[in-house]
Amino acid sequence: MYKQFGIKQEVIDLAKKVETDLEPIFNEAERIAEFNSLKVLTAFQKYNLSEIHFNGTTGYGYDDIGRDTIEKIFADIFKTEDSLVRTQLISGTHALSTALFAMLRPGETLLSISGKPYDTLDEVIGIKENKSSLISYGVKYEQIDLLNNDFDYNAIERNLKESDIKLIEIQRSRGYSTRETIDLEKLEKVIKLIKSTSKNTVVMIDNCYCEFVDKKEPTEVGADIVVGSLIKNLGGGIAPNGAYVAGKKDLIELCAERLTAPGLGKEVGASLGINKQILQGLFFAPQVVLSSIKTAIFASRMLEELGYEVEPKYDDKRSDIVQTIKFGDKEKLIKFCQGIQSASPVDSSSIPEPWDMPGYTDQVIMAAGTFTQGSSIELSCDAPIRDPYIAFMQGGLTYEYGKLGVLKAISML
Repeated sequence: MYKQFGIKQEVIDLAKKVETDLEPIFNEAERIAEFNSLKVLTAFQKYNLSEIHFNGTTGYGYDDIGRDTIEKIFADIFKTEDSLVRTQLISGTHALSTALFAMLRPGETLLSISGKPYDTLDEVIGIKENKSSLISYGVKYEQIDLLNNDFDYNAIERNLKESDIKLIEIQRSRGYSTRETIDLEKLEKVIKLIKSTSKNTVVMIDNCYCEFVDKKEPTEVGADIVVGSLIKNLGGGIAPNGAYVAGKKDLIELCAERLTAPGLGKEVGASLGINKQILQGLFFAPQVVLSSIKTAIFASRMLEELGYEVEPKYDDKRSDIVQTIKFGDKEKLIKFCQGIQSASPVDSSSIPEPWDMPGYTDQVIMAAGTFTQGSSIELSCDAPIRDPYIAFMQGGLTYEYGKLGVLKAISML
């Protein structure tokens, strides 16, 4: 049966050996998923989730009890005062942009302490010129790069003492860089430094790809506000779109008024009948994140056995669902992505090629035969076409489907 799917016998034999070795690592990931499942179930029961909450609203969306209950549940999971969970937030980038514009005013300073943010924020900030950017409105931008995969604590402390920093942005996941994902221990340490040096500075975390990978979230270690997408981890592959912002109540109100209008805030925003999908996606999210983690661990060990440089390694502690594979060769990178696409449930006959994608500097290849367009909690693989030709693989609604995708992609190499 595997051979009919285009998977070579030597790849199947290697997979059997690898899976046996990975059992104890898989077991630890399963314990984290069980903990987060309990967290979700407890939140659902705390707010007495009922069928009435599945009903949607249209028009202005006044008195949408399902939407309001969803936001209470998200706030409970993140241990925050409030949250904003909306289909009107079309992506993680949109949610980050909304939050940044909500909290920053002309003359104030945004500081990134995890290096340059993800490519799609270049024009939001104004790193790449845009007439609608933060910089074009008079917001100042400063940046401190990571130092050996950790924060440059001395530079951060010095900057906070010498400048009036309104907001610090930290991107946990690596984006299209080769650095490690920022774990909660480093995050907690740097937040303590920030708060002891400048109590009024807001700490905002880009949490995309990181939710439910560990037992805690950034707001449990001191972050003021956290942002993510529902077509990544917390949507469980079921939410059709949307994003969330969770944090302090006054900051969430600012974000809501930026999304809708001053004076309206959270009171409006029709849910249009997808409350059930958001809730069901959140319910499945711990298990789907587990599948993604197991798929990444499996891919890491398989490709390392075949001589490729991978990060994280199969036995490293993980803080997001992303797996990188360094091919050092353009054609191998493209072939691997095409293999992932050919193992997809949707558009498996399509052959992805590099193209000029809006928001990115380099050409990008994206393999994603997904039920939801752009969903990266479903098995996908993408990469900028630049040396050293690194693939960024993430997702997997089930481990079995994820494993098959990896086996097919390796066979195509």
